[in-house]
Amino acid sequence: QVQLVESGGGLVQAGGSLRLSCVASGRALNSYSMGWFRQAPGKERESVASISWTLGLAYYSDSVKGRFTISTDYGKNTVYLQMDGLKPEDTAVYYCAATGRLLPPQGPDGFDYWGQGTQVTVSS
Repeated sequence: QVQLVESGGGLVQAGGSLRLSCVASGRALNSYSMGWFRQAPGKERESVASISWTLGLAYYSDSVKGRFTISTDYGKNTVYLQMDGLKPEDTAVYYCAATGRLLPPQGPDGFDYWGQGTQVTVSS
């Protein structure tokens, strides 16, 4: 079992930055893939960024490419999402997810473990 706890959400003005953290416990994640997802009210959960912990390959949705960066810290068993140039449309609950697959799936269905989510609100 893997437990995931997100933190770092909050209220920020458009153009600002936030860094989300996801600390994993229960198992070392060096053979896992990790993902960040978000869900706005009335919308489906969508992939934001994902990374293969072993291969170090990162993937981003078109809507955040060039603004968000996903990274990992093996020693801290933590995955980060650095969000720069935030826009009001980035407002959502952000979730961290993990899967035992070497490469991250494109959608949420392939992820086995989820955090509780952290709210990100971007004001205009």
